[in-house]
Amino acid sequence: MFLVPRSWFLVLVGLLVVTAHAANEAPGTYRPEAGKFPPLEKAHSYRGELVFVDHANRRGSLRLTSGGIFRTTAPHPFALLPYAVVRYHGAPADLRDIPLGTMLHVRAFLPPDPKTSAVPVLPVNNREKSPAGNLGTAPAENHVLLLEDEPSYCQREGLVWELKELEIKNREGTIFASREAQNNAKAKPSDETLTFDAATRIWRGRECLRIEHLIADKTWPAEGKKALGGQVVNLGITWRPTPGGVFGRFHLSDIWLDDEAMQNATQHQTELHKTFIRSRWIPAWVDAVEYGKFGRATVTATLFGGMDASLYADFKPGITALMNGVENTLKHTEGGTAGPTQMAARGKLIEVRGNPFLPQIDSETKSDSEKKSAGLPESVGNQNSASPPLGSSGIQIRFETDLITEGMRPTRIVKVRPSSWPDVHLPREEYLGNGASNIHERFPTPAIFPTY
Repeated sequence: MFLVPRSWFLVLVGLLVVTAHAANEAPGTYRPEAGKFPPLEKAHSYRGELVFVDHANRRGSLRLTSGGIFRTTAPHPFALLPYAVVRYHGAPADLRDIPLGTMLHVRAFLPPDPKTSAVPVLPVNNREKSPAGNLGTAPAENHVLLLEDEPSYCQREGLVWELKELEIKNREGTIFASREAQNNAKAKPSDETLTFDAATRIWRGRECLRIEHLIADKTWPAEGKKALGGQVVNLGITWRPTPGGVFGRFHLSDIWLDDEAMQNATQHQTELHKTFIRSRWIPAWVDAVEYGKFGRATVTATLFGGMDASLYADFKPGITALMNGVENTLKHTEGGTAGPTQMAARGKLIEVRGNPFLPQIDSETKSDSEKKSAGLPESVGNQNSASPPLGSSGIQIRFETDLITEGMRPTRIVKVRPSSWPDVHLPREEYLGNGASNIHERFPTPAIFPTY
């Protein structure tokens, strides 16, 4: 039985129940609103192969599964919502971490604001259309709330893969496997025949094995068929062209044979993402602003969710922090070559609420009537709830600065970092030059390439 990693805490609490009717809901009935985390049960679900990534603009393309010929399906663009949760190997991830070809599970919505969509805006009923005979492969719901690979999806849904039988020749072949619910005997298994080859990685404990290692220790035969007796594993699933005209068969990139092997992969990805976030800052949105004199202000913001607990634990009352406005793609708005630190507002966290990893200390607790008179919401972002919505950390901060900047307005996106995190400059593709947000920054033309 596989264990759920600790880093799933902030995601699992918002995902305990997902209604079965979500995928069948009438198209075009829900569009996320600024300042509100959308309910997961209203998202449209689909699955596809990652075929293109524009990591700097948090968008890409997926080849969606359908009843048609998979290889002929045109890639479908998607964009991540600012508060989207991305999971890879059961851990938080950025788009840049996921290899092309990986099969991903998606929960997505209509564009919150079609005028500022970073990908094409489609008719709301587009999933009912059948381009080239492939029904549902271009849904209008292309703004993603949750993007996860196969191990992450199975851990969240309480599923495991059981290996039934393999057939092998010359270090390649097929495995018949069944994806089953761990705690629901009545759930119908999902059976698939998957391919493997000499490039498939086999993980056992702390070892990374090749096919010939399993053959050498007689775990697998060198040739022929072998029953595997329902061995419980985790699988990394990709797609690649398959001989013989098989149009919907998927491929195994990885097989994790035990808990330790999966936990090692999860921990490695967790550390990778923690390093990334400390250099790029945690995103949040502004709930409210209390203005003072001569540029002073107190900003109330809700931190976005889906990240490792140790990152949130660094947000403590009284520490020095920095806050900077960002675009919906989470690109920092900077002034030319100045890094985010030079352009950010600097101040202190005077309050941190709803952080389950800290003692709850409210240095400036206000009553509901005081909040109302100050323009603050009485309850923001479910920060004191045991089950914050997906996308929210459930943690709210109050940040006091003596020089507020333009990007810090209610419902706008910002990024925040404790001053103890590294002060680094970002590569050119990850910020907006001179603080400008224009169509050429968000949809780069061939002019981005130099001429020689």
